[in-house]
Amino acid sequence: MRLPSWLSQHLAALRAVLVFTVLLGLVYPLALAAVGRLPGLDGKADGSLVTAGGKTVGSSLIGQSFTDADGNPVPRYFQSRPSAAGEGYDPTSTAASNLGPESVVDTLTGDEETSAQSLLTQVCARSKAVGELDGVDGRRPYCTPDGVGAVLAVFRADGLTGRTTRVVSVNQVAPATPFVASYQGVPVELAEPGEDYVAAGGLVTPIRGDAPADPAVPADAVTASGSGLDPHISPAYARIQVARVARERGADPAAVRRLVAEHTTGRALGFMGAPGVNVLELNLALDEAFPAR
Repeated sequence: MRLPSWLSQHLAALRAVLVFTVLLGLVYPLALAAVGRLPGLDGKADGSLVTAGGKTVGSSLIGQSFTDADGNPVPRYFQSRPSAAGEGYDPTSTAASNLGPESVVDTLTGDEETSAQSLLTQVCARSKAVGELDGVDGRRPYCTPDGVGAVLAVFRADGLTGRTTRVVSVNQVAPATPFVASYQGVPVELAEPGEDYVAAGGLVTPIRGDAPADPAVPADAVTASGSGLDPHISPAYARIQVARVARERGADPAAVRRLVAEHTTGRALGFMGAPGVNVLELNLALDEAFPAR
């Protein structure tokens, strides 16, 4: 007996669903899982986990902070680059800050929870902190000595032109001292929390200052990666940390530099990206070679 055409079509569709469910919902996932268990691939399939002393301490693909309970850097360890992922290196909240080159004016409300630093001030503060921690020159162009963006709001008599009538250091509040005493003959004021000097007509004017064009603190030490999870730092950032780490561990700086070199990877395929130092793996090697005193 011949089945009606509509029923034949439904049965054919059902058979196709069953076949593809088995192939794509069972066979394919099991095949991938089996491939992931092959020697040399099993570690990557499990997340490239790193173990030390029989315990899992992290992943070679995800960075982590080496700080104390108060968030201060632990001096005996190499420090990672900043992270904007959640509270820092949170794989469930991977993200960047979404701040760009024009983010130079802080939001100062007088309330720590609602105030927000501009990207420029974040960079300035980080550079100052790294300079103090590692004993290098932390100055950067367009940064004040106290670690905020060196930005003025300049008010002119005719809006965009005319004589200067008022100047405000928009990222500095009392009790700070203005990073320049005067601008074009007009005394520089400190910002008042809650005031929007840009909306009031002030012209945003970054001041370069006398910092070197090539700062001692490299860019990756003061900026987060796009994902917020980068486990690497640049060889340049690792180099300025060698003296501190060696001093804290009572080790020969040359020996610490050799460890840095051993944990430095080259460019992908020889031409893509930049060399990097895996911070977690380097710090584990340090703990093994030079246990903390």
